Amino acid sequence: MIEGKIAFLGAGNMAEAMIRGLLRAGTPPPNILATARRPQRLEELRRTYGISLGTDNAAAAAEANIVVLSVKPQAMDKLLTQIAPSIDPRKLVISVAAGVPIASLERKLGAGARIVRAMPNTPALVGAGAAALAAGEHATPADLEVACSIFRAVGTATVVEEGLLDAVTGLSGSGPAYIFLVIEALSDAGVKVGLPRYTALALAAQTVLGSAKLLIETGSHPGYLKDQVTSPGGTAIAGLHTLEAGGLRTTLIDAVEAATRRARELGEQFLEKA
Repeated sequence: MIEGKIAFLGAGNMAEAMIRGLLRAGTPPPNILATARRPQRLEELRRTYGISLGTDNAAAAAEANIVVLSVKPQAMDKLLTQIAPSIDPRKLVISVAAGVPIASLERKLGAGARIVRAMPNTPALVGAGAAALAAGEHATPADLEVACSIFRAVGTATVVEEGLLDAVTGLSGSGPAYIFLVIEALSDAGVKVGLPRYTALALAAQTVLGSAKLLIETGSHPGYLKDQVTSPGGTAIAGLHTLEAGGLRTTLIDAVEAATRRARELGEQFLEKA
């Protein structure tokens, strides 16, 4: 359970997922604050979770021990200007904005700011997220553990050096989009060979879920598990041959590399503006 008050500045889907996870983990609703611009959104969150809500980012930051920056990257500069007077070295600041470097946050929030940068992904919405976290210069090991505990409430948390967060963005941050495309393609293939659409989609989605669960719970190498499905002269090896001929492996590697490169470019652009 998180001690003290935690404020989510920006109450979008990712913030809501973390709020839901913290409540499940035993954090009392009065200890959670959230801000949003739309009154309808505030009312929805109040009705669903019973947490404290408002529209004043600076006031929420001043009241909290932990401040989570959960706005879109393009809104981050304005938010940092609003809350800078409310941030001091006693507070832990956690950013989930993709591509916003710790250095730019430190410039805006002042010397000594304790900052942890995180890259979560959308499966956090169903408690199955994968997040990677990096600590700023002034964040302590205890700060990093507190931040990790927040993300463990909605999935898994891994600590990396900040220089690797762009790669995390390219892999697990963007990865759900790749997997949804794979599921959609498998579903289309099922329809092409005669399955009803709903049946094909359900089978494709469960196959991806089950395969990931099998890999994680057995700890086996994916190559070994692949070989377990592949009989000599059988159906799976025929399908695998087609995937290799079509360059699936290379295409996925290229996709992660391209997304990583784009994340790095966005970070450099933000630093230039900071």
